[in-house]
Amino acid sequence: MKIEIHKEGKAPLFRIFMVLLLINTATFVWLPNTLFTVLLLGVSILFFATALNFYKQPERTYKGDLHGLVNAPTDGRIVVIEKVFEKEFFQEERIQISIFMSLFNAHSNWVPVSGRITHCSHVKGNFYRAYLPKSSHENEHTNIVIETPGYGTILTKQIAGAVARRIVTYVKEGDKLHIGSPLGFIKLGSRMDIFLPVDSEILVTMGEEVRANITFLARLNKQIK
Repeated sequence: MKIEIHKEGKAPLFRIFMVLLLINTATFVWLPNTLFTVLLLGVSILFFATALNFYKQPERTYKGDLHGLVNAPTDGRIVVIEKVFEKEFFQEERIQISIFMSLFNAHSNWVPVSGRITHCSHVKGNFYRAYLPKSSHENEHTNIVIETPGYGTILTKQIAGAVARRIVTYVKEGDKLHIGSPLGFIKLGSRMDIFLPVDSEILVTMGEEVRANITFLARLNKQIK
């Protein structure tokens, strides 16, 4: 499987590499042949490898529109599967699925369903730890409502965490999207929420590790007009 560096990561990775290079070069010059120098090099390599993993953009794509299926929009762990009353957009009960992204997950975000964006907005807020339930509605986030052809409408949220301070969204209202297309990027620990119709068939379980553009979260029922 081909793995590329996400465009959001090229500048940060270059800066991290240069800082680590300068620090380790200075250490090798001033403290050669010491345990500290060896340990620092090892820590630097590990840190840079973690940064590479964070900013990677796996080359995963779906063929066809796959109407009725809901893609995992990011890599991470399922931390919420519950029925909630969604009052902002639907004013009805929905099934909420939340995916928490740790520092060790790739933070690329992907489109969860094929359809058209009917609403896209960025909301400023707090920066609570992303795995906490209140982060879903109190943290800074982006709302993206997608209308599918024949399978109803879903809401997905990009949610900032305690460290994440920047949400990048590539899509806009009116866009017609293909499942698995690039949606955006969230810097550092964060989460994504999906709000589905209550009659959806859930295909994942609590605590499960999911992978974007590989794992399906749910199957939507055909809407009868």
